[in-house]
Amino acid sequence: MKKTASNPQTLADRKRMSSRQLWLFKGIALLLPFLLLALLEGVLRLFSYGHELRLFVDDPQQSGFLVMNQHASEKYFTETDNATIGNFEPFHKHKPDGTLRIFVLGESTTIGYPYMHNGSFHRWLQYRLTHTFPDKEFEIINLALTAVNSYTVYGFAQELAAYQPDAVLIYTGHNEYYGALGVGSTSSIARNPSLVRFVLKLREFRLMQLIGHTLAGIQKALSGQQPDLRENLMKRMAADQQIPYQSEVYQQGIEQYKTNLNDLCQLLSNQKIPVFISNLVSNEKDLKPLISASGNLANSAQQQYQLAGQAYKTGDFTTAKKAYVQAKELDLLRFRAPEAMNQVIRELATRYPDVTIVDTKAYFEKQSARGILGKETLLEHVHPNLFGYALLSDAFYEALKKRKLIPTEGSQEMSFAQLKQQMPITAVDSLQGAYEMMILKEGWPFNEPMPPEENRPKTVEEQLAGALVVKQLSWRDAMNQLAAYYVKVKNPLKTLQVTEALSLEYPNDPNLYAQAGKLCAALNQNEQAVLYLKKAFQLENTFDKAQQLFITFLKLDRPEEALPYLRYASANNTSTFNLNELQTFVEQLIELKKQYAKDTNNVILSNQLAAGYLKFANASAAAKYVKKTLQQDSHNADALQLNKQIQALRK
Repeated sequence: MKKTASNPQTLADRKRMSSRQLWLFKGIALLLPFLLLALLEGVLRLFSYGHELRLFVDDPQQSGFLVMNQHASEKYFTETDNATIGNFEPFHKHKPDGTLRIFVLGESTTIGYPYMHNGSFHRWLQYRLTHTFPDKEFEIINLALTAVNSYTVYGFAQELAAYQPDAVLIYTGHNEYYGALGVGSTSSIARNPSLVRFVLKLREFRLMQLIGHTLAGIQKALSGQQPDLRENLMKRMAADQQIPYQSEVYQQGIEQYKTNLNDLCQLLSNQKIPVFISNLVSNEKDLKPLISASGNLANSAQQQYQLAGQAYKTGDFTTAKKAYVQAKELDLLRFRAPEAMNQVIRELATRYPDVTIVDTKAYFEKQSARGILGKETLLEHVHPNLFGYALLSDAFYEALKKRKLIPTEGSQEMSFAQLKQQMPITAVDSLQGAYEMMILKEGWPFNEPMPPEENRPKTVEEQLAGALVVKQLSWRDAMNQLAAYYVKVKNPLKTLQVTEALSLEYPNDPNLYAQAGKLCAALNQNEQAVLYLKKAFQLENTFDKAQQLFITFLKLDRPEEALPYLRYASANNTSTFNLNELQTFVEQLIELKKQYAKDTNNVILSNQLAAGYLKFANASAAAKYVKKTLQQDSHNADALQLNKQIQALRK
């Protein structure tokens, strides 16, 4: 009976065990595909298949720096042949104290197309900040890419907080329809931002990269066609070439822009990172509609454009402005952002206190005839000319000032007029932009024939620009050849311009700063010389750089600033000249100047200062004190004798 009584319990135990085993097997069966996928992902990574798509990687050229990952854009392009590569602007892996770090996000306008390099607005901004605040360090890192839109901008922004930005500058919106993942583009995968973001996350896995490449290969094999890379990217990316105003697809473009920009602003605002978003500018007057619907005035871009032209001719500029804008709004080929996107930007600034609108449009309108945007500032539909890029930089500069990220009190601020005059845009840069624009306009959708070639020998600048456009030369090689040419023809001003341009492109090269400093000193641009020489010395302490610095400071009659560099040069002297006497003299000079500061009418002290400088052939500093003496006593014998020595030295 006991044995029989125990059977039900044993049977129940067996049933429970069987049930647990069944669930275990089911769990394993469910997990097995995921485990296999994880294993395959690990194998692909082990054998380095595909690419790491994070935004930054270690700079292979210099330890301790990061640069933008050249593969970072690939997950945003369905066809990776179309994926674009941006700048490689190194910045410190560990942000130095006192450095103002700014990241720049956007698309082709933001990267400076068609000039690139120092044509970009962020380089104009960099140059102005550097010369306004010579003792402060700036890192302005441009992460813009051509042919992308707010998906890429938002995606990149998600990775920025870890790198301690002091500000993020944004100019984006023209590519919402035909940029990567745009609702009317060949790379569109969905018109729901949440779904698109999910797919983007999946593309970070090597397995998904393998699947994507395999499917693309099969599609090419079945179609028997390869993408024609000779076609411009605008044509390759535009799928839906007629998107009517206020249509469903039109609204989807606005919604995607609004969603991405709102989430970006929320993300960065939560992390207390100031965001500066520019409103958008596009050609209103000097670009006819690219594709127009037939019909009446209400829906025909071409008819609105004609109405605008007629109103402009009769002097009715208010009507003309309104009609030009409406013509742009009705243009079916949406390469120009609709005004609704500027409304999105305005709303963001009211929602997030850390977001500042940069009113670039107002800057452009002020410089345009009758306030109607056209060829004064723009090259074609959306890309600024060099003056336009300067204006864009000025708009961001003033916005940064207003938010007090760059306090200018007590600084000798570089004015906008000075910036335009001094910015080192070489003739090769300008010509390259012009040639690139002619090539762009020759193709779809502009279809403008190339101007006839002039029957004359090409200048050196034209030859180098042409070689750059057809990629026979790198930009650095072109600049080096240009500098060598200017040295050969004895044009130091142009040589300096090229050297400054190179130093903007390669801000961690001490030799470029040293060369620029020496050229400035030779041209008696001593304040400029100090700026460049100090940067060179900061990057690389050498006797030559210290020597050039103390000589320049003494020319400027600033012995107290010369002394540290003179002491360094004395301690690390690689010349045959004994610097001890000069060091003693400079120390005495500093004391004399302290006395003179208390009694600036003391002609004996002023003559002593002049004589001291003349002892070391510093005519410019000596003349300053002789002039002061002669202003008080025009017959002072010592001053007159010193003046003769100055004149003889200058001869």
